Amino acid sequence: MYCVQTRQLSHNFSAQAAVLQTINLQVPKGSIYGFLGPNGAGKTTTLRLLLGLLKQQQGEILIFGKALEQNRVAILKQVGSLIESPSLYGHLTATENMLLWQKIYQCPKERIAAVLHLVGLADTGNKKAGQFSLGMKQRLSIAVALLHNPELLVLDEPTNGLDPNGMIEIRSLLLQLNQEQGITILLSSHLLAEIEKLVSHVGVINKGQMMFQGTLDDLKSKQQEALSIVFETNNTMQTLQIIRDNDLLPQVADGKVIIPAVSKNITAKIIQQLVNNGIEVYEAGIIKNDLESIFMELINN
Repeated sequence: MYCVQTRQLSHNFSAQAAVLQTINLQVPKGSIYGFLGPNGAGKTTTLRLLLGLLKQQQGEILIFGKALEQNRVAILKQVGSLIESPSLYGHLTATENMLLWQKIYQCPKERIAAVLHLVGLADTGNKKAGQFSLGMKQRLSIAVALLHNPELLVLDEPTNGLDPNGMIEIRSLLLQLNQEQGITILLSSHLLAEIEKLVSHVGVINKGQMMFQGTLDDLKSKQQEALSIVFETNNTMQTLQIIRDNDLLPQVADGKVIIPAVSKNITAKIIQQLVNNGIEVYEAGIIKNDLESIFMELINN
């Protein structure tokens, strides 16, 4: 079952340019879905449409299996969100900020202490939110989004601008929310290396079009299709010629010779030929493209 689903979702800000073109988003219930793309790809526009912050123009949005247009209020009562940047009162403490939102959500006051403890801000006392680090502000904003105990959490670039320690804190928090409380999380990002450690499912968008959608394992399987073999020797030119004689097309990068993946037998044959020709082989190994490289290949193609 999909917690979030869009069908042929399109959106324009002007007659000349389509920001989104027939987006079919599918976020499984209980997943952590990474919505990936470069800046300006259409990620934030999509999330704003899902939250009713932009008027739906074309296509269909289903959340919890219900159409957003006809069930907006009921749906949003079960959704927590953080879009773009934290919206907090800097002159108020964490608890005071939460009290304001508690009145809006009309949820029990006891939720405030529970949620602040959950995000690691229970001991901030009288410290004002304006004095918080960016990571603390992000966690407080997530606490606000969790206050009414939502089933779905929608986050736009939640680790943007954070230092490595802040990224680890937010990542650990989101994993905890998903694994211990069963909250479905949809988050956008352009940082694939960070997302790889967090998500179960991935959607890649570029220039308003979906380039890939599936599990993280599906995306990683593309990694296996992108293997290369690298040779480092004391004679690059002769190495190139020997490899060409085996009907292969080598390339040179940083003084090393790279060929597309071949069988172990062919690799062993090339190494033997290099040695027989008096060439010293310093390295012969497999190169796997990391997920960031796959991501760049998807959006560039």
